[in-house]
Amino acid sequence: MTHDAGVLRWGVAGTGGIAHTFLEALKTTPGAQVTAVGSRTAERARAFADTWGIPRAHGTYEDLAGDPGVDAVYIAVPHPAHHPHTLAFLEAGKHVLVEKPMAMNAQQASEMVAAARTQERFLMEAMWTRFLPAYRLARELVADGAIGPLRSLSAEFGFSAPYDPAHRLFDPALGGGALLDVGVYPLALASHFLGDLTVVGATRQLSPDNTVDTHTDVLVRGADGASAALRCATRSAMPNRAVLVGEEGWLELDRSWAPTEVVLHRRGGEPESFQRPWRANGYEYEAEEVARCVARGELESPDMPWEESLRLARLVDRIRDVAAFADAPPEGSAPRS
Repeated sequence: MTHDAGVLRWGVAGTGGIAHTFLEALKTTPGAQVTAVGSRTAERARAFADTWGIPRAHGTYEDLAGDPGVDAVYIAVPHPAHHPHTLAFLEAGKHVLVEKPMAMNAQQASEMVAAARTQERFLMEAMWTRFLPAYRLARELVADGAIGPLRSLSAEFGFSAPYDPAHRLFDPALGGGALLDVGVYPLALASHFLGDLTVVGATRQLSPDNTVDTHTDVLVRGADGASAALRCATRSAMPNRAVLVGEEGWLELDRSWAPTEVVLHRRGGEPESFQRPWRANGYEYEAEEVARCVARGELESPDMPWEESLRLARLVDRIRDVAAFADAPPEGSAPRS
């Protein structure tokens, strides 16, 4: 479906900050050619196209879907629009890389996967951390037994943003909330290393208008009994480390969502530091994965398969259910003030 051998022609849906970040990465990605951008207005699309030297600017996403010069679309719009746009682009015959979280809930994610299967088009959730060199090294060290069998891990991603109910972080209509926006990172890390997860407990703190979570803590257990303590926040600054603990030592990742360093602590030994810098900004590795899979005719990535995205979506649904139950006052108690 590519225009020339070894070239993947990209379209970009959305013109926000994350779209600019992805375009910066594509500049270092071999065979990546950005041919079109789509936005809600022609003015936004044209401004973005002028910034990046993109040939075609579409004032609607429908026009982008109908562009015959686009092979794959990167969806960089707010969370609630991931589901309808993904379905539309798949129906139009495009391959899709959709920003995380893949969807607002597991039902939507299931429909997106079913559409990719029916249309025989590639679909992947843009979990860019999964493809970073430091993350790959951590997987190799664990698989090689460098720290022994995994017994627990902890991961967090939090920052303190000023409260603005109209901002996408705090507006439920835009998919606001810490769990959906940054919680997917520690959840994805735990899911990858511990497999299918059971939610043991979850608590949350809500925004001043009680519409979205601004801080969520989760305790999960893997299939083999290993546990994970996970935290995310949009109004609390956090150390943002990840620590994987085994019987013979532990690994530290300097930033849980975007590591460039892995520190190995073996029992009785000195720490060993491994530097794994990015070539650009880190997003280039997921773009390369899309190109590899499309060139091979694969519909899903072996490193970020559909089942993993579905598992994460189900996990988020379950966490929201458990946290909401924890919010409720005990039966018969006085109403909260």
